[in-house]
Amino acid sequence: MGEIEDAIERADREGFTREPPKTLQGRINFLMKQLKTTKAVAAELGVSQRSVERYRKGERKHPPKDIAAKIDSAVRARWQPLVRKRRQRQAAATKGITVETRARFGYTAPVGTTDDGRFRRLTVHLPAEYARRLFDARDQGASEKNMREIIAEGFKEVYFQDGGGRAMGLSEMEINDIDYLDLDY
Repeated sequence: MGEIEDAIERADREGFTREPPKTLQGRINFLMKQLKTTKAVAAELGVSQRSVERYRKGERKHPPKDIAAKIDSAVRARWQPLVRKRRQRQAAATKGITVETRARFGYTAPVGTTDDGRFRRLTVHLPAEYARRLFDARDQGASEKNMREIIAEGFKEVYFQDGGGRAMGLSEMEINDIDYLDLDY
């Protein structure tokens, strides 16, 4: 996963209305409901089918740390899909998204102005149109580069050009060297 996809996943998790199961047995049972068979759960986690059965029955309560992390990730990725979709629909229809990042912004500007990319820490609220485009791109399997272009275009319009009030000669914008990126919607 790329930085933007990770940020979308983190934002989704912040919207949970209930916490996922805490016990190992509860988590395995949840995965069983989602994936239907011990074979499918074992393939998802990279363990044997027998290990899944032991976790499910409570015969084994403490998996290795890397397996525990895989279990946690698999559960959280499938937890409350309707809540996730509802929040994304609201952001794409009316609310928009807030992007907080520290990254290097590069741009093409008219002659006589500076176009040196430099690190900036920005928190910008992008309109619903950009949220819709970002979620659609992710759902269609777009690359990290394509999703960066959508966010860069939003930053250009909303922050750098202030909705058409300044920097109208700014033509291309790109985000490079992302230090961190967080989304909220």
